[in-house]
Amino acid sequence: MPSNGPKERISVPSEKEALTPPQTNGFGKKNSNGGISQERQQIRLRPKLGLFNGCAIIIGVIIGSGIFISPKGVLIHAGSPLLSIALWTGCGLFSMLGALCYAELGTRIPKSGGDYVYISEAFGPLPAFLFLWIALLIVNPTSNAVIALTFAQYVLKPFFPACPVPEIPVRIIAAAIIGKSETLNQETLLEDSNFSPVHLALAFYSGVFSFSGWNYLNFVTEEIREPHKNLPRAIYISLPTVTLIYILVNMAYFSALSPHEILESDAVAVTFAARVLGPLAVLVPFFVACSCVGSLNGIIFTSSRMFFAGARDGLLPELLAMINIDCLTPTPSLIFLGASSIAMLAFADVYVLINYLAFAESSVITCAVAGLIRLRLQDARSKKKESESDQLESNENIIQV
Repeated sequence: MPSNGPKERISVPSEKEALTPPQTNGFGKKNSNGGISQERQQIRLRPKLGLFNGCAIIIGVIIGSGIFISPKGVLIHAGSPLLSIALWTGCGLFSMLGALCYAELGTRIPKSGGDYVYISEAFGPLPAFLFLWIALLIVNPTSNAVIALTFAQYVLKPFFPACPVPEIPVRIIAAAIIGKSETLNQETLLEDSNFSPVHLALAFYSGVFSFSGWNYLNFVTEEIREPHKNLPRAIYISLPTVTLIYILVNMAYFSALSPHEILESDAVAVTFAARVLGPLAVLVPFFVACSCVGSLNGIIFTSSRMFFAGARDGLLPELLAMINIDCLTPTPSLIFLGASSIAMLAFADVYVLINYLAFAESSVITCAVAGLIRLRLQDARSKKKESESDQLESNENIIQV
């Protein structure tokens, strides 16, 4: 029987404390009532990330492959440069609204796991269980596959300057990296704009994909020092910075390349560099590849903690709740995420992957934000009951007097 008294807080262990009980091999066991034992709940990761680390994770994850492939995807459906830039601005504002909600969720529920924890707290274990498997099989592997394919495309493009890059080498290099972890005329700005709702939605999907990653810091809340301060600050600093960078990059693309050239290019940044930088253009694929590797590293680092948290609560196989004793990292979760990401490389069209990912990720974020609204309503009802109880108590006191 659960007690009616206040629940005991589980303290976060210091860096020198053992994080895993030896007798459980890194995870606890369910009790006879089907609940999660205290041993499982005591599995924690070390709080070692500060504000700078938080900003680096968010900016590093967001600025990965999206800005190098999404401008083409947005322009295909938008039709004109001005509408494309307007959509990019809208995507940034939309992402900022979501990030503000996640900042509140992260401070309200300071647990690692991100979306999984928030959905679980607001709607219960069944929706959280369904989300975990969607993230495990679709969202995170697809995101990693897109970044790895972009990395391979830019690495190989200098060797195939006049023709499309062959698919097989692209997939091989993408799998390897997962394993390793002219001036625009103002009169043409709105020419060929497409205001069809379907095309605007698809263009918005491509733009939102480039901002995906702003919620990944919430996956490692337990590893952030003073999360109530550093988590919101990292979000407030990172999102406006990324939005400004994206708008400036798109303006640079459109100032040097025509819309037709952007649509015909397999690697927009390489085409832009060849037009603007001359001999130094050979360095651009290297920098793009570094950006993709950094983003992929951040995604795998943070996402593995979400699956670790789900397994710790008994919603995923217990193997994923185990951690490496020496490095204190969820190694089985990292390995599984890498393998599932490589499996997603079977899809040839990166834009198909982006559409799948954007829809799934938007659905998950919508559920998490709806969870915040539900939690706020619950708080309001709780405060109302407390107020009514206080009023009844004061009335009783008056009657007694």
